[in-house]
Amino acid sequence: MWYKRLLAFSLIVFLCAVSLPVSVARADTDSEQVSRERKVLFEHMQAITGVPWQYLAAVDQYERSVRKSSKKTEDSSPSQTRLTGISVPSAMWRGVLNPLDTDVNPRSIAFFGGIGKDGDGDGKADLRNDLDVVYTIACYLGQFGFTDNDLRISLWQYYTYDRSVETISGLVKLYRHHNTLHLVGSAFPVPLHYSYSYKNTWGDPRGWGGRRIHEGTDIFAGYGTPVRATRHGVIESMGWNPYGGWRIGIRDVDTIYHYYAHLNGFNKKFKVGDIVAPGDVIGYVGSSGYGKPGTSGKFPPHLHYGIYKDRGNGEYSFDPYPSLKRWENEERKNQSKKKKR
Repeated sequence: MWYKRLLAFSLIVFLCAVSLPVSVARADTDSEQVSRERKVLFEHMQAITGVPWQYLAAVDQYERSVRKSSKKTEDSSPSQTRLTGISVPSAMWRGVLNPLDTDVNPRSIAFFGGIGKDGDGDGKADLRNDLDVVYTIACYLGQFGFTDNDLRISLWQYYTYDRSVETISGLVKLYRHHNTLHLVGSAFPVPLHYSYSYKNTWGDPRGWGGRRIHEGTDIFAGYGTPVRATRHGVIESMGWNPYGGWRIGIRDVDTIYHYYAHLNGFNKKFKVGDIVAPGDVIGYVGSSGYGKPGTSGKFPPHLHYGIYKDRGNGEYSFDPYPSLKRWENEERKNQSKKKKR
């Protein structure tokens, strides 16, 4: 059939465009080279299916990030030789009523209602083949059309979880803005030349509003000290929280949620949905919180900084202290290098 010849030709073009074979590129390697190869693959599928490459890249990044957080070990999880990390549940791929667990025949898969497709023209719909998997996901996402609303409907139908749709949509926005998958870099939450102090307080008991643990690290600094974005991300929330006072929430490129609380105010340059980069000033240290909107002064001024991982069906807090120490040390080293030049 004509489309199989097109797929085969496109595959040749794709393989010529990358320097490493698909079969040996590790899915968990976040090098710039691998990021470029993934982008070439997603652009290749966009040319065939019409689905924007940013959506395919966002699904891939979301799947890999969630898998790291939840430590999934399902049979359908990508092997270490895969270039991408997209994982389609086996039953969904082959069809729930399909008696063959390892069926790779596109016709029988379609007969039993599976979504698996042949993406490279070899006559097989192989769950372990990057081209088959990405082509299948592209066809699934494009079933209702190619506008953002159409693609969001397909995403919700696939994941049936609002958080997944919002996170992937945020990643799409990042990739559209930067036109690259290689988004690296970090910044300590407050400028190093300001006076500040902090220690590991994650997990300490807290009593206001009921017994709970402290889900973050407190960085004590003077009123008005600039608060900075630590990673590339998208602002998800901005406003008042009874516990955190004036707070900002940012979802980064690894789908981690960064929570900045007890602020004195926001940088008016930013609003919900905006893209931020490491070092962008997003607000200022204060002592707001523990009450109705405007409550302030119940504790010394400080930044409460928390980070949360998405496991695909919910989020959990984890200790930000190691990341803070690493970012602080990296920034000091970079500053020292600049002074020596």
